[in-house]
Amino acid sequence: MKATETNFLQFLKGPKQFVIPIYQRTYSWTKKQCAQLWNDIERISEDETLSAHFLGSIVYVEKGLYHVTSVPQLLVIDGQQRLTTLSLVLSAFSEILEEQIKTCETITAKKVRNYFLFNAEEEDDTQYKLLLTQKDRQTYIDLLEKKDFEDDYSKKILENQKYFKDKIIKSKFTLDEIYQALNKLIIVDIALDRDKDNPQLIFESLNSTGLDLSQADLIRNYFLMGLQPKDQEHLYNNYWYKLEMKFDQLQDSSYFDRFIRDYITLKTGVIPKIGFVYEAFKSYVTENSHLSTKEIILDVYSFGNYYVNINLYDKDPVLETVFRDIRVLRVDTANPFLMQVYHDYKQNIINKDELITVVRLVESYVFRRAICGIPTNSLNNTFASLSKEIDNTDYLNSLKAAFIFKTSYRRFPSNEEFRRELIIKDLYNFRNRNYLLRKLENHNRKEIVYVENYTIEHIMPQNKNLSVEWQTSLGSDWETVQLSYLHTLGNLTLTGYNSELSDRPFSEKLLLEGGFKDSPLWLNRSVSKYKTWSKETIEERAITLAERAISVWQSPSLPEDVLGLYQKKEKTIKSKTDYSLDQHISAFSSETRQLYDLLKTRILNIDSSVQEEIKKFYIAFKSGNRNFVDLSPTKQSIKLWLNCKFGELHDPNQLGRDVTDIGHRGNGDIEIILKPESDLQSVMDLIQQSFRLNSDSD
Repeated sequence: MKATETNFLQFLKGPKQFVIPIYQRTYSWTKKQCAQLWNDIERISEDETLSAHFLGSIVYVEKGLYHVTSVPQLLVIDGQQRLTTLSLVLSAFSEILEEQIKTCETITAKKVRNYFLFNAEEEDDTQYKLLLTQKDRQTYIDLLEKKDFEDDYSKKILENQKYFKDKIIKSKFTLDEIYQALNKLIIVDIALDRDKDNPQLIFESLNSTGLDLSQADLIRNYFLMGLQPKDQEHLYNNYWYKLEMKFDQLQDSSYFDRFIRDYITLKTGVIPKIGFVYEAFKSYVTENSHLSTKEIILDVYSFGNYYVNINLYDKDPVLETVFRDIRVLRVDTANPFLMQVYHDYKQNIINKDELITVVRLVESYVFRRAICGIPTNSLNNTFASLSKEIDNTDYLNSLKAAFIFKTSYRRFPSNEEFRRELIIKDLYNFRNRNYLLRKLENHNRKEIVYVENYTIEHIMPQNKNLSVEWQTSLGSDWETVQLSYLHTLGNLTLTGYNSELSDRPFSEKLLLEGGFKDSPLWLNRSVSKYKTWSKETIEERAITLAERAISVWQSPSLPEDVLGLYQKKEKTIKSKTDYSLDQHISAFSSETRQLYDLLKTRILNIDSSVQEEIKKFYIAFKSGNRNFVDLSPTKQSIKLWLNCKFGELHDPNQLGRDVTDIGHRGNGDIEIILKPESDLQSVMDLIQQSFRLNSDSD
């Protein structure tokens, strides 16, 4: 490796061609970065005392790249963005001279072009000092040659060149002053020897400080940089570039990085942090050294297509309908699992109907959990390992069994839990309310109703000043009924006549044109059978809709004999002695026993997975296999220990004491003394934090 500090314009002189490899990303400097460069140029123009301005480095491979030509071809490893941008500045400068917009005594337009933009004695592509990649190449050439641009031109190339041209024309500095400023630009010229230097390692070290290359960019370079040019072009053009174009349709540059993370998660079962995907990918490649670069790229290409089908659009209209519902729910954490299932479908391990059944199960699992308010932070680990629980010889049954056996915060909510929570939940302010009503409306319906064409209607109005008719209909406690049932399932429907229905009495909402009896919607037919609207009818309709929901979002079920085949032998750890609350009775006073009963009820209500377990020296409350709070009664108070590190919880009232280095009975480093006069709600806030924290770490 040779590193030399050199003048940028001198660096460009002489016969040479800088080639941007096909795998490098396209030109991406924005107006903000161009403005910063232009400000530097004007500052240098103004300050005659400045002898030089450092731009950064340009790294290229010097030998053994292409066939021998009269023009050395240098493969740019790093610095392509600033090299391209400065070439656009010089292009703009030469155009202004050619068009005689401004004059310059120092240099002519012909010299600018022949010294810095062209290899004057060459023909074909070798005549250009800079050969860009992909669509940037032709746009840049057309710009230099003053030709018409193709439809698919590179906007940033043209926009940034025009930006610099406008700036130079409007600048208070002369072209001579600007040219002198350009003459003060300094770079570090780093030439690598392909036979001695490892371009990939050098590239990584140059980018270790967090340049704006994405994780996918780094991985692409990692694969292609070490290959011969023909292999680079074949693998890039036929696979990687096609995948990039598909991901561009997702209109979010982070999707490719997220796909790679999900791909690694699927392959290894470990979820890398988004900023360390590149490192995780290199480790995966190293551990699978028996696979060639081509085999890995082909595999990435296949799974990338599955990812796009799931998250953007599937050409199969039946599958697209199923995946569209998954997208609405934003189940990104399920992508590793869904990609594997899609792969199994493509490999004919399962058929299309089985694929649809699996996706619908995932949809039901996620939606039921959302309705039941189960924290989502465990879903990524659940889906990361779910495919390993499937038996390919009995695909659907093994998956259903895996869902059925999940407990605690990973559970698949039962019909009873789903029904109960669905009926009482505030669904009007629920993120997926439109999805919910759409699915309920279109269940078993061939003529699809598009919810977007309707508005949400509260049958019992939202207006706090209800009319006398409504007050009479709801009864003497109408305010309580309105407060409790307004946004619940039983009181919501869809309508195209929201302004007409407004706050009218129920009898008028039924009968007017566009009212419930006049509506073609199933949701409104479920309303129109009632003559009056009250607490009882809201509850009755909610039950009807909840039963329909159970049919829409089905839970997995298996015959007992089939389920028995998958019954896992749960490890049960039993104490040498069985203990009961009687062991602790003598420690209680009547006041602390009453306090314990109240506390126990509150803790058990945190989640259906929470269980009480009596130990010899303390009482534990746990979810799954982890204690999240332990307690020991005394006559005056109850001592609680939260299974967390001191400082992990938000404790504004400083109720917890650090017992990290103090002997104590229960688990964890936080001790709380609960007395009958204590603020129980503040203590419960800490206990709930401990529950969530221990759930996350499972």
